[in-house]
Amino acid sequence: MTTTLITVAPTGAESRKSDVPALPVTLDELVATARDCEAVGASVIHVHLRDDAAEPTLDLGRLKDAVAALRAETSLIVQLSTGGAVTDPEADRLRVLEAQPDMASCTMGTVNFGDDVFLNRWAFIVDLHTRMQERGIVPEYEIFDLGQLATLRRLLDRHGLPAGGHVHVDLVMGVPGGMPGTVAALAACEAALRDLPEGTTFSATGIGRSSLPVLLAALAAGGHLRVGMEDTVTYAKGQPVESNAQLVARASGFARLAQRPPMTPADARALLGIANV
Repeated sequence: MTTTLITVAPTGAESRKSDVPALPVTLDELVATARDCEAVGASVIHVHLRDDAAEPTLDLGRLKDAVAALRAETSLIVQLSTGGAVTDPEADRLRVLEAQPDMASCTMGTVNFGDDVFLNRWAFIVDLHTRMQERGIVPEYEIFDLGQLATLRRLLDRHGLPAGGHVHVDLVMGVPGGMPGTVAALAACEAALRDLPEGTTFSATGIGRSSLPVLLAALAAGGHLRVGMEDTVTYAKGQPVESNAQLVARASGFARLAQRPPMTPADARALLGIANV
């Protein structure tokens, strides 16, 4: 791979606006963030939404508005989270697909998430995967622990390749309760990825203080990157993140140093099997 796909995850469902003033929570803030991040190298945006009180929401109207606005103002691939917040019911998470994004996340198993539990039953995973196939939505398979790669193998064997035909996973590393954000853990995942269909690609996400080690290890292993204020709100020790674009720019800089510059949204669509809208 000669270029690097950079995904930005600007908001998430965990941080509060009152604690992180730079967090984009309104639609206008989200669109402005998306434009800024595209300008410095992002090609995919992973979207969580907030309501008028800045609380996490899976409201379908807001989701549709966000997809439309991001498509109108950017060329980014729009990836909606089907994880939402850990308390969201399965029906609401499945309804996310009705907003018809380019991509959506598909988490491969249940994981302890700090003091909470992020529940992903096998039947729900299958339902999400097959509905995405039917709607032509390309999944990003989110992996929080090594065994979830075996679950993905089982899913593909039983229910076929995803929409677009290309398998792309995101290794989410450093969540308390999931795999650690270490080079050793990433290397173990890379070895397990060889059991997946030929051509499978991966990105890696380091949560909190693991963001930089995971970023560097992913580049060294030929992988792609996800950064953003969903995953870290500290740029360096004692230095809050100023904006999502600051994190994307740093990732882009490292990618260029690795002689794998950021991928354009058009090239990312070709890689992932996403049709132009």
